[in-house]
Amino acid sequence: MSHSDAAAWQLPWRGLGLSSNLDAADQPHPYRLLAESPGLFDYVEYSAPLSLDETRRHASLFPEMWERRADVPVLFHPVHLNLYGPELEPVKALADLDAHARAVGSAWVGNDIGWWHAGGQPFPGYLYFTPPFTEAGVRDSVAHALHVQSHLSVPLALENPAAFAKRGELHVLDFMARVHARTGLPLLIDLGHLLSYQLAAGLPLETGLDGFPLDKVIEIHLAGGVITRRNGRGYYVDDHTQPVREELFGLLESLLPRCPSLRAVTFEGDGHPSEVAALTLRRLRKLVPAARKPPLALTPVKEPAPALTRESEPWSLYDIGYGVKVETGSDGEGARAETDFRLAVVAETLDRDWPVSRLLLAGTREGLRAFTASKEFRELFEGLGRSPGHAFASWARRQLREHPDEGAAAAVTFETFLPNAFMTRPAPAPGPGQVGLAEDVRVGSFPVELTELVFAAKSLRRHLTGRAWACEVLDVSGLESLAQVARRPAPGPWTFVVRRRGRGLEVLPVAPSLLQAVRSLAQAPRAVEELPAAVLAEGRALGVLRRG
Repeated sequence: MSHSDAAAWQLPWRGLGLSSNLDAADQPHPYRLLAESPGLFDYVEYSAPLSLDETRRHASLFPEMWERRADVPVLFHPVHLNLYGPELEPVKALADLDAHARAVGSAWVGNDIGWWHAGGQPFPGYLYFTPPFTEAGVRDSVAHALHVQSHLSVPLALENPAAFAKRGELHVLDFMARVHARTGLPLLIDLGHLLSYQLAAGLPLETGLDGFPLDKVIEIHLAGGVITRRNGRGYYVDDHTQPVREELFGLLESLLPRCPSLRAVTFEGDGHPSEVAALTLRRLRKLVPAARKPPLALTPVKEPAPALTRESEPWSLYDIGYGVKVETGSDGEGARAETDFRLAVVAETLDRDWPVSRLLLAGTREGLRAFTASKEFRELFEGLGRSPGHAFASWARRQLREHPDEGAAAAVTFETFLPNAFMTRPAPAPGPGQVGLAEDVRVGSFPVELTELVFAAKSLRRHLTGRAWACEVLDVSGLESLAQVARRPAPGPWTFVVRRRGRGLEVLPVAPSLLQAVRSLAQAPRAVEELPAAVLAEGRALGVLRRG
């Protein structure tokens, strides 16, 4: 069914909701939280790929969500859905989105007006590009929104995007009002995103709300975030793992009676332990009672999508955001702050797989900017690359060809082949009375000894971060000592212990006696009494050994 087949969209009352990425390992676990506190919230709003099949394969909480969707309704908040950018979403992707939303019973789908992905690659950290708040930006966003809606049988709710820099003559709320007026689509207001713009523009939090079509708002988002200040200016970082700011609670309370079409308030509590999330939800429950309201009838949007002109120049925003060129507009300070944040996200992404090489080759702002301004990084978003890590590997090898450095070359080679340690089968699980390797631990080898380099990278990170807290400056000149260590590897071969840690790998320095035990246990478990008590205690403390 297409949107034109329905006489009216019927939007049910959803009440108070909690966000989820549908990963059982993430906090908070929505269904455990509900089991502990029945009635604490009413629905789950989850983020997942457009494809239902892909979500089934990769979302560990999907089976529980699917089984419980009748008593705990869901709203689908998709990822990888462009509502801005140089290219429209493919028809196949939108068909997947519509099938997904209908299958789970999502009454609507909402998404930030932003450019989320290109060439099949999401921007690192899902840090999308916000359109300029200009008439050109409105026109390009309208083309995207109506194109997406034309392939959906449920309403598309348009969410105001986050902003670091003030670009364009329009206030973000004027921008959203104009996109709504030209599409007829309902609105989703994210309070933290609104705060980010007001800070960028130097305006009070409630500026622009008078005259805004609050009667078209069907959902409100509330999430954690951090305000940082530099050069006399504040920036809101939309980090959901942080506490919700007090001024956002106040803004929510003032908006609730002014939004007659509101059908949902979502707490985006990603990363909050259950007991912390529960505190926020209890406070919100007082503002958003569980009492139901009648469905809201909306006239389906039948407006045809205009052609996408790209007159707002999204690739120019990409170049500024990743340091290829400098902002020439009126908010250079905000543009630099955005670039710095993007570089920080790239560094965090690379450090999962390249913790030593990244420090040696791109440990400074200029080093990071050289990578993000490179053809290897750009090709990721032109469909020619695999991941930021692979792009970094290609860029690093080119750098080393152009500027040979034996120490950095050894680090790059080591971290290139480190994942091969997990190509082998895991050690057999220990039985009763036995001890064996932990499931996520392997033994690797390398031609030269890099124990000191691995230690130095961890130690230097800790030292420089500690000093930064005191002096408010990250003194990257200290990286020179790491380069010295890289140039003096010890003779090999080197046998080491490696384990998975989060999404990356961690090389562990261990005593020779424990290393000998680990090498033996990689072949087969042994009886507990065969291992010296001190070795067993050390191995279990480090998490490399397990008992049956």
